Amino acid sequence: MEERKITEAESIEIITSMISRTKERLEKGYGDILLMWGYLTVAVTALIWVLLVTTNNPAVNWLWFLIGLIGGISSPIMAKRKRMETGAMSYTDRLTSNMWSVVGFTAIASAILCFGFLFIGGKDSWSMMFSFALIIVPMAEIMQGLVIKEKSLIAGGSVGLLIGLFTMCCISAHITLLATWFMPLFIIAFAAMMIVPGHILNSKAKRES
Repeated sequence: MEERKITEAESIEIITSMISRTKERLEKGYGDILLMWGYLTVAVTALIWVLLVTTNNPAVNWLWFLIGLIGGISSPIMAKRKRMETGAMSYTDRLTSNMWSVVGFTAIASAILCFGFLFIGGKDSWSMMFSFALIIVPMAEIMQGLVIKEKSLIAGGSVGLLIGLFTMCCISAHITLLATWFMPLFIIAFAAMMIVPGHILNSKAKRES
């Protein structure tokens, strides 16, 4: 029996339907994950900021690893729970999930390289992690926003990316990232990237439920 070919109009309809279902699932579940990462990052950054200003002890910078530790454990658990609630993943769901998996593996690889430079070469390259946090993460968020046509992700990611580019210019120009001005800037970036879109997605989910 000859298989029926899908017309161009039907292909567009299928793609639009997948994007719509992915966006609906994102609104219903993943706003919480964004909020978890956003508030966790803001809280840890604020804690490090206060400790640096009050103690001037660079050892408190090890507290940055709390973000990866807590978030890395919580995020998969929350994502699995949301998938069970919203049903099977579409192609677009898998695409965005794989994209964020690449971001996670990039974070791990970056940390390993920084440790290597520190313990083998005696060089401090930890400022490179800001390129991950403020360039790679915002770019992934913008791409996800473009795929599912969610303006809050595009706008929030754009704010984070602009702050990231400014940060990279400072590092390239050998301008010291002082806690007094860089920490508030970092907090603003993650509030724009994670907290604001997270609340918007949850608000949309409540209106549609």
